Amino acid sequence: MSEKNEFKWGMVVDTDRCTGCQACVIACQAENNVSLNTEDRFHQRRAIEWIRIERYWEGEYPNVKAKFLPVLCQHCENAPCEPVCPVFATYHNNEGLNVQVYNRCVGTRYCANNDPYQVRFFNFWEPQWPKTLENQLNPDVTVRTRGIMEKCTFCVQRISRKQRELKNEGRDLVDGELKPACVQTCPTDALVFGNLKDPKSKVAKMAKGSRHYRLLESLGTEPNVIYLKKVEENV
Repeated sequence: MSEKNEFKWGMVVDTDRCTGCQACVIACQAENNVSLNTEDRFHQRRAIEWIRIERYWEGEYPNVKAKFLPVLCQHCENAPCEPVCPVFATYHNNEGLNVQVYNRCVGTRYCANNDPYQVRFFNFWEPQWPKTLENQLNPDVTVRTRGIMEKCTFCVQRISRKQRELKNEGRDLVDGELKPACVQTCPTDALVFGNLKDPKSKVAKMAKGSRHYRLLESLGTEPNVIYLKKVEENV
C-alpha cells in the first residue's frame, strides 16, 4: 500500500454537468449526520448544509437561464480558517484535508468569521432527529453537539476505512474506487474525487484542463477543490 504522504485528496466540480438537483446535498446530510433543517432555522439563517448549491440567473424573461454552483469546504492549502483557531481544532494534514477536531472546538467561531467561502457552520442547537430516523444515523460519524463548528470533511470516515482495507489487502488504491457521498450520488458525474498526486488519476487530469479555475483564487488560499467552467453555446 502507498504511504499516506503520497495522497493529496482533491475534487473537481464540472459546472457544465451540474443540474442543481441537490442530490449531493441530501447524500451529504445522510452520510455525515447533518442535523435536520426545519423551517424556523431557515428563517433564522441557521440552516446547516455542508455543501450548498448556489443558483444564478442570466438573461431577461422569458429567455432566462439558470446556472448552478456547488460550494463546499475548499480544503485550502493556505486556509485562512486555520491560523485563527486558538485551540488548534482545525488544521491541514499531510493528505490535503482541512481537518476539524470536534472535541477540541470551543465554539469561538473565529474560523467561520475568517472563512471567505462561508462553508463553516456553528451548532446553535443540540441536534435532534425523530425516532423514525435515529436508526439511519451513520455510526462512523460523530454527532456534533451544541456549540461546535462543523463543515465538509471529504467524508474522511470513508477515506480512513478505505486506507485500512488497502493496508490489509496489501495493494494500492484504484482510481475511482474511493468516493465521498456527494460524488457517489451525483447523477450527472459533475463531481470527481481522487488523488491529485497521482498524475494518472481522473481528478488530476481534469484539474489541469483548459476550463479549470478556483473560487476566489486571488485570495491565495490554494483550494484543493477545482471548478470547470460551463461551456456556453454560441448563438
